[in-house]
Amino acid sequence: MPELPEVESTVRGLSPLIVGRKIIDVWSDAPKLIKNGTFEGLKKSITGKKILSVSRRAKNILIRLEGDDLLLIHLKMTGHLMVNKWNLPDKKEKPVPLGDGALTEKVNGYIHVIFILDDGRMLALSDLRKFAKVTFGKEQEVIRKEKIDKIGPEATDITLSELKDIFKDSKKGVKMVLLDQDRIAGIGNIYSDDILWKAKVHPLRPVNSLSDKEIKDIHQATRDILSLAISLGGTSISDYRDVSGERGGYGDRRLVYRRDGEPCKRCKTPIKRIKVGSRSARFCPECQKI
Repeated sequence: MPELPEVESTVRGLSPLIVGRKIIDVWSDAPKLIKNGTFEGLKKSITGKKILSVSRRAKNILIRLEGDDLLLIHLKMTGHLMVNKWNLPDKKEKPVPLGDGALTEKVNGYIHVIFILDDGRMLALSDLRKFAKVTFGKEQEVIRKEKIDKIGPEATDITLSELKDIFKDSKKGVKMVLLDQDRIAGIGNIYSDDILWKAKVHPLRPVNSLSDKEIKDIHQATRDILSLAISLGGTSISDYRDVSGERGGYGDRRLVYRRDGEPCKRCKTPIKRIKVGSRSARFCPECQKI
C-alpha cells in the first residue's frame, strides 16, 4: 500500500502539472471506485472546475477545486496517479498512451479513471485491484465523511513530546501503534519495520514499557527513514509508480521489510518474520530483543 512517502511524492509530482488547470471531462470504466454519489454526479460536479491546490493528509490526496469542492483520492493497496496523454476509448477498451512518456501495456491496462485537463494532458488513476477510492463534494462534507479531522498527527511532523503521550497509556505492541492512523498518520508496514529496526526495538514491545531513550530513538528513526524515502520517491517493490510512471528508489534501501531470511545489516543474524495481528513484521531477533 502506498504510505506517506509514496503519497507525498505523488503530491509533489502532481502540483506543478495540474494546479491551475481546469477539468474539462472525466472518463471511467470502474464507476464503483466513486465512493459517494455516482460517476455521473462526479462528472457533473467537477467538470469545468479549476484545480486550486494539491495536498496530502496522511495517505489521502486532497485536490481542492473552485467552489469549495474537494476531490479526495485514497490509493489503497495498488493505486497510483499518473499525468500523461491518452486516447479516450469506449468502456470496453483500455486507454492507450499518446506521445512521449508512454507507459507499459501492463500499467495502461489498470487505468480506471481519467480526469481530462484543459491543456490536453490527463490525470489517470491506475489500480490493479480496484481498491482505490475517489470521494468528492464540498470540502467540509468530504473531511467529515472520510474522518480526516480524526486522523493523528503526521509522522513527519510529530514531536517527541507528542510521541511520548501517544505511547504512555497503551499496552499495545509498538508496531501496531505505529500503524494506527488515529494515533500517527502515514506509516504502514514498510516503514514501521524499518523504523523499528533502526531504533533497535522489537515490534511486539508494549509501548508503555519503552524507555525514554527508546522512544527518542523511534522518533529520530521515523524522521530519518521517512525523509530518506521521500527523497528517493518512495518504494516500488509492488505496484506503486510516480506521476511519470517511474519506480521509487527506496526499495533498494530497505532495511528489513521483505528481507525475510537475509542477514541483518548490523549483525548478520537472519531477519525473521512474524505475524502481528493481521500484519507481518520483520525484525532482527538479535538486535531487536523483546
